[in-house]
Amino acid sequence: MKALFEKSRILALIIALAILLSFAACSAAPEMNEDFENNFSPEMSEGVLEDKDEAADAPEYDYEVGLPDAEEPGVNEKPGDEVIGDEGNEIPDDVQKPSFVENPFISTQENNTSTFSADVDTASYTYFRKMIGRGYTFEQLVNAGASFRTEEFINYFRYDVEYPGENELFGVKTELSACPWNEENLIFRLTLQAEQAVNDGGNNLVFLIDVSGSMSSDDKLPLLKKAFSYLVSNLDRDDTVSIVTYSGKEAVVLDGANGIETDEIMNAINSLKASGSTNGEAGLTMAYQIAEKHFKPEGNNRIIMASDGDLNVGISSADDLKTYIEEKRDQGVYLSVLGFGTGNYQDARMEALADNGNGVYYYIDGETEAEKVFGTDLVGTLYTVAEDVKLQLEFNSERIESYRLIGYENRKMANEDFENDKKDAGEVGASHQVTVCYEIKPITENCEADMEKPYITLRVRYKNPGEELSLLNEYTISDSVSDMSDDQRFILSVVQLCMLLHKSEYIGDATLEGVIAELDALTLTDSYKVEFRELLHSLAE
Repeated sequence: MKALFEKSRILALIIALAILLSFAACSAAPEMNEDFENNFSPEMSEGVLEDKDEAADAPEYDYEVGLPDAEEPGVNEKPGDEVIGDEGNEIPDDVQKPSFVENPFISTQENNTSTFSADVDTASYTYFRKMIGRGYTFEQLVNAGASFRTEEFINYFRYDVEYPGENELFGVKTELSACPWNEENLIFRLTLQAEQAVNDGGNNLVFLIDVSGSMSSDDKLPLLKKAFSYLVSNLDRDDTVSIVTYSGKEAVVLDGANGIETDEIMNAINSLKASGSTNGEAGLTMAYQIAEKHFKPEGNNRIIMASDGDLNVGISSADDLKTYIEEKRDQGVYLSVLGFGTGNYQDARMEALADNGNGVYYYIDGETEAEKVFGTDLVGTLYTVAEDVKLQLEFNSERIESYRLIGYENRKMANEDFENDKKDAGEVGASHQVTVCYEIKPITENCEADMEKPYITLRVRYKNPGEELSLLNEYTISDSVSDMSDDQRFILSVVQLCMLLHKSEYIGDATLEGVIAELDALTLTDSYKVEFRELLHSLAE
């Protein structure tokens, strides 16, 4: 009887302790909006590998902790709940940690020249789209506005621009129109259209695939396999495919298969399973070794890295890794990056890897995007037609009071770097478009202004692939203000959304409802633009 009493007393103590622990866990649970604001955020990467830091004040956010997997929610989990990454994922001490700062107006009397690097990445738009699909509200997305790069939203969509003529690399479309959020200002929009030419020397592709434990969810490794199936189905006998995987250790899964050996390639991809930690650096080193082994002197040599960005082992020095990738790109092996999933997703590092490797950076949020990247946009994904593309605009200081570059915050360059061929800049693929907008504050009364002098002078500097010396194209733009084309109206709707997400000080009285009304007034036939409008409608519900 005494033994039974002792057992009952012990059981009662265990139950009481469990109740106390349950109350403690509930009281420690953060609010939904706090989780999102503190945990879904980037930092800008200015041509170097950079990592994350905890934020002190808005709009600086920490992007180290990811978002929940809505497809497999835990008990009582809701959009915005915190998902902690591996505790061993320490931030290297040598990594810089800047934050998003919106481009301000610049007086033309102080500096009438704006210089920046081209960008054709689209990752932050597709991440935005995924977050809407997972139930995040507009207010939550605004709290994470620094995560969304305006230029990647604009450049996700295609616009009406003629392809370049003979002996030209870019077709050019410019438009000067009224500013919808400030009637006293103007908007200058420029779109460059790259040529369709491709390299006919074949592809030497190395798929560098993250198979660590963090890749196990449906929107990571299973989606990755589907994405690569679209690419593999478009290869031919002039192409070579290798597969390198990395987790706790790196491995060569396929070494130099011919592009027409589709079954062998897909069997290797479909056999992959997720487990272990993430030694991205070791995998990258091996991928470069395999790429060099099968190097095609007249072809396209490219590593396509696919990961959720959770590189939690092996990245000891950001500067050393940056230097290593730059050396390999200078030897003709480029690096493109595909991002997958959520939860400790490290956007800035993924973007910087592609930037330093002369590649593109896409975020794959579903099968439709996978098909777009490796189907519709395959040529641009694989083939680079222009390296180190720099844009420089000179504004007539007698006719323009000030200007501000919209987006491209982490692509700005010093004016003197425009003519420096040793200074790295962005790459443009076959058929890619680059679109940029400036808000301009004009001088309306200046009788002494030289009306013959160009209103804006555009200079585009680039290198043909593999060459060391750059070429220069120069264009003059008049002050002719036109009624907005449908493309211009759509682009400025995208810009206004991003300004709302960034809580821009220049947005005036613009609202989400106003942006939607403008989109509803447009006749949209492009399915991606229609989808954008539908996404905003869902946010407003």
